Amino acid sequence: MKHLKKSVLAASIAAILPGLTLAAATGPTLGDVFKNSGVTVNGYVDASYTYLTGSGTFTGSTANRVYDRERNSFNLHAVDLSIGYLPTSGFGAFTQFDLGSDANVSASTGTGSSDEYDVQQAYVQYAAGPLTVIGGKFATLAGAEVITSPSNLNFTRSILFGYAIPFTHTGARASYAINDAYKVILGVNNGWDVLKTSAGGTSDSKTIEVGVAMTPIKPLSINLAGYYGDAAVTTTYGAPRYVIDLVATYNISDDLSVAINADIGEQKDVSAAGADAKWSGVAAYVNWKFAKQFRVAVRAESFNDKDGYRTGVTGGQTWNEATATLAYLASDNAEIRLEGRYDKSDVKAFNMPDGTTKDNQSSVGIEAIFKF
Repeated sequence: MKHLKKSVLAASIAAILPGLTLAAATGPTLGDVFKNSGVTVNGYVDASYTYLTGSGTFTGSTANRVYDRERNSFNLHAVDLSIGYLPTSGFGAFTQFDLGSDANVSASTGTGSSDEYDVQQAYVQYAAGPLTVIGGKFATLAGAEVITSPSNLNFTRSILFGYAIPFTHTGARASYAINDAYKVILGVNNGWDVLKTSAGGTSDSKTIEVGVAMTPIKPLSINLAGYYGDAAVTTTYGAPRYVIDLVATYNISDDLSVAINADIGEQKDVSAAGADAKWSGVAAYVNWKFAKQFRVAVRAESFNDKDGYRTGVTGGQTWNEATATLAYLASDNAEIRLEGRYDKSDVKAFNMPDGTTKDNQSSVGIEAIFKF
């Protein structure tokens, strides 16, 4: 009798459970709601460990790394969240929020630079056929690398990303797709990394941006961007600044690609005497996915800060670096990067922990990224 009761109970539970499972599965999930409404929600977490032989600064006290500035430390770079509704026709909007140490570096002038929080992008969009117009804060057109780390090939950012070009702009931008192969962009902004200008300030003049995106043949993409406008040189005066940026990428195969990034820039009247400062640089990339879950990315670049304006080194410098990154693609959402980097200057520009200066420094790092 005891065994019979157990059998009846088990049969009853088995009969009930399918109904319970079916009931739990009815109705849309939160993901379904977002998808059906056209709203996208995604983000990532970026954490690392870095060991740097130098102290992280140049002799003029300017930081010589972009985000990985600590000499021997674990770091939470970013907790990033993006929410967007960007239909192909009509009005939409996009926002991207960053928490973590990276936010302090790329935060625009006029926002907090020590609270580890930044609204990286936030804009309203209107789309009508080939025309798209956005207004608000958005990422620059320039550069081969971006603030959003999962979109980059390497862990550390390039010299050109940190010292040759801006991070973001606040203003208005219009893009027009001539056809599938060519698109033109025109915008007007507050300047470089400026959220808002003060009344009567030295940087209240606007900066013009012009861009062309080309895909002349399927494996090749070329992006050309230019910026020109007054920038605040000091709190008492501003002067014209420009940069021209070129990025070309060629996909040799699905697993192998090469790219080149080149920049030239100038800041007028960097001193009361009217002297001008110029800078230029070039970076080359190779990315090879040699196995299902592994890839290797190599970057080499040279940056000529001939007047020392961008790096703060008196007398200027030519700064070179080479980076090799081994990435393990643990899943569609997770990536681990192991990286080694070597930096070399033509002068003793790098501060060392013992108080001396050297013409080189090196680093090793490991980065973990999880996307959601």
